[in-house]
Amino acid sequence: MDTYYTNDISLPWRRAVVSVDQFKKPDIDEIFSLADRLSVGRTMPLTGKSIINLFYEPSTRTSSSFYAAMTRLGGSVIPINEVNYSSVTKGETLEDTIRTLESFTDALVLRHYDENATERAVSVASVPIINAGNGAGEHPTQALLDLYTISKERDGLNGLNVTLMGDLKHGRTVHSLTKLLRMYNVKINLVSPPELSLPRSYLHKNDTEHRELGEVIADTDILYVTRVQKERFSDELEIDFSYSVTRSDMDLA
Repeated sequence: MDTYYTNDISLPWRRAVVSVDQFKKPDIDEIFSLADRLSVGRTMPLTGKSIINLFYEPSTRTSSSFYAAMTRLGGSVIPINEVNYSSVTKGETLEDTIRTLESFTDALVLRHYDENATERAVSVASVPIINAGNGAGEHPTQALLDLYTISKERDGLNGLNVTLMGDLKHGRTVHSLTKLLRMYNVKINLVSPPELSLPRSYLHKNDTEHRELGEVIADTDILYVTRVQKERFSDELEIDFSYSVTRSDMDLA
């Protein structure tokens, strides 16, 4: 079996977005500054450019947000959201699919169930590859968007108390977002059933783990809730699916 590099932080993020590990705080500041500039006026810097949305897993928000962003900036999108009707069903490998599609586009946005898929694509591609979710691994673009939204809503990030609740084991956005939040002076609380706790590889010594939202809600500035990723379960687990936010919870906030 081939081995692919994982989270190669030496890879320039302008060449490919694989993991948030590629970004340093000045990179985040640069991206946020660019987003601010693009939000003012109707500039079309991507006129004549195109991307392909290549999604091996279902997507509503991510595929739509890439489509909206690209078209608003003057570019075009080729959506491939139903790979079950593509050459994949004929046995075509991901690598061969990438080699074929890259001749039609300026960049490829890839969502895949394999955690190594983005690295596999980058290893053969001559156009930029953007990770739009790799299995239970990461979702760097969603995490960047969430971080930007939090920053705008709270007029900055330093000093915030952030609580993340739900399926922290399989929630790839949480995996990326926790790494980004730690670039700032942010307190992170993790609320989940023990079976769905944040993997040790993503846990930091300053994070606090809890089983009940009531333990931290009063001190929370930002509450980030992620759904239970039932499609990631390898077997039937008896999970407490009652992790939800109620009016009584918010009364304590």
